[in-house]
Amino acid sequence: MIDISPQWVVILMIVGMVIGIMLGHYVAFVMIGVATIMAIVVWGPGGTYLFMGRTFHTVTNVVLIAIPLFILMASFLERSRIAEELFEALLYLFGSLNGGLTLAVVILCVVFAATTGIMGATVVSMSIIAMPVLLKRNYSKSLASGTVAASGCLGIIIPPSIMLVMMADQSGISVGRLFAGGLLPGVVLGALFFIYILVTCKIRPDRGPAMPEEERRAISTTQLFKKLIISLVPPLLLIFGVLGSIWLGYATPTEAAGVGAFLAFSLMVIYRRFTWSTFIDCVHSAFRTNAMVMTTLIGATIFTGVFLGLGGGKVVTDLILHFDFMGRWGVFAVMMVITFIMGFFIDWIGIIYITFPIFLPIASAFDFPPLWFIIAMAVNLQMSFLTPPFGYALFYMKSTIPREVSLMHVYKGVMPFIALQIIGLAILVMFPILATFLPDLFF
Repeated sequence: MIDISPQWVVILMIVGMVIGIMLGHYVAFVMIGVATIMAIVVWGPGGTYLFMGRTFHTVTNVVLIAIPLFILMASFLERSRIAEELFEALLYLFGSLNGGLTLAVVILCVVFAATTGIMGATVVSMSIIAMPVLLKRNYSKSLASGTVAASGCLGIIIPPSIMLVMMADQSGISVGRLFAGGLLPGVVLGALFFIYILVTCKIRPDRGPAMPEEERRAISTTQLFKKLIISLVPPLLLIFGVLGSIWLGYATPTEAAGVGAFLAFSLMVIYRRFTWSTFIDCVHSAFRTNAMVMTTLIGATIFTGVFLGLGGGKVVTDLILHFDFMGRWGVFAVMMVITFIMGFFIDWIGIIYITFPIFLPIASAFDFPPLWFIIAMAVNLQMSFLTPPFGYALFYMKSTIPREVSLMHVYKGVMPFIALQIIGLAILVMFPILATFLPDLFF
């Protein structure tokens, strides 16, 4: 056993994790490996007993039962192909505008963010459905890929979000309140994306040409209205079934997740997409995604246990409090910057489990409303899906988009949307009611 100062613990564990991730290893195994090495070096073999307790607490946590059900719901919804029907209707609705097809992508992602809760499912679906259409109509590759990546990530803040479920577990605030708190900030982000596309395509029409008039005339206004209403009914039914049952007090988040999974399965049957092979594929896909999420959860909780146990939390707390001469907003800014920088290298699950035990007591000490602070963290963490080099949305897109779109196109495309998310965070800071209005209304 070696006596290591808490300052060196922080440096060694963070550097070790970044190196492991940059070498291409899975985040969960990197966190478990780094934690195991540090625990044995400092505490000896007996230090690993901590792992069993924290793992048992994670896998038996009833709050987290909602996660596999929401993942299964997203899998069923993806196979029902409802998104394709709604996307086609939105294409004609916004087709007369420059950038209209990317505007349709933003609206579609906002609607389906409120039905899936899984960022990966939305990004992959939109890449497959929308990117070929956008490229065929000569849209800018960077604008198209940036819109799909950024809008697809709205599912991580707009409920039902599995990230908000995990934040509820770590903060002690109810899932329902966080779901209500995340809705309006998510819509604001969608509105910022919408406005940006309108303005940039007004200035540069070549980046997003409007749909030809003869093509728009192929469908009448009455047909378009009918198509739009019919395609909106299924997602609205899901939204009411999941969020409505929670906010009206009829179901817990776990029960609502079960309702959502059942409704998504029913829609797959109603739309005649059900086959046994499709059902097995859905379950298998949900199983793999859930295994990845839960393994990362276990790795993160083990890493956090060792990190805090060796004094890393106090070191980070003291570092942040050194900026108290800047006032409470200076401390808030430091926490947001730390979170943003961590998003370049670390998975969002790891960031939540590492920062929440440290940041939440600091936020409470400086009288920041807990729910508002957590939603601000959620908006900040949404950027981690887009920031190179390890933005998950970027790699999801690269695996599904056409070959003529390079990863550099994607990187270039997401930069304006990262700036818009920073603006969205600033708006939330200036108008905290965006995060508190709905929770106060329903709870």
